[in-house]
Amino acid sequence: MTEEIKIAGIGIAPEVLSAIVSRAVEEVEGIATVGVRDIATNLVSMLSSKNVPAGPAVECSVVDEKLAITVHVTVFFGYPFKKLAESIREATAKAIDAQVGVEVESVDVCIDGLVFPKE
Repeated sequence: MTEEIKIAGIGIAPEVLSAIVSRAVEEVEGIATVGVRDIATNLVSMLSSKNVPAGPAVECSVVDEKLAITVHVTVFFGYPFKKLAESIREATAKAIDAQVGVEVESVDVCIDGLVFPKE
């Protein structure tokens, strides 16, 4: 387990915050996955002795007793990025407020992949 994030007098494992945010963001229309789940990366890992590391889906830090969150997503083609980012920010802030009870300073959205429909 990685080092706890200490905020509002409690220590929270980053994995717990990641689970809360991931669950909320997965429900946003237009989101394919939270984090990088690239088939090519998975195949390279399976077929070779190389383990291709994937970065964390959600990163959190504390800024002035508020959470600063970065969310990595893969999105479906056809959804405007700006609207998606706003929906992700809103869903993240609501989920953190409801479950953790702390204020969110910022939510940075990284669109790491795009899924095209099969034609």
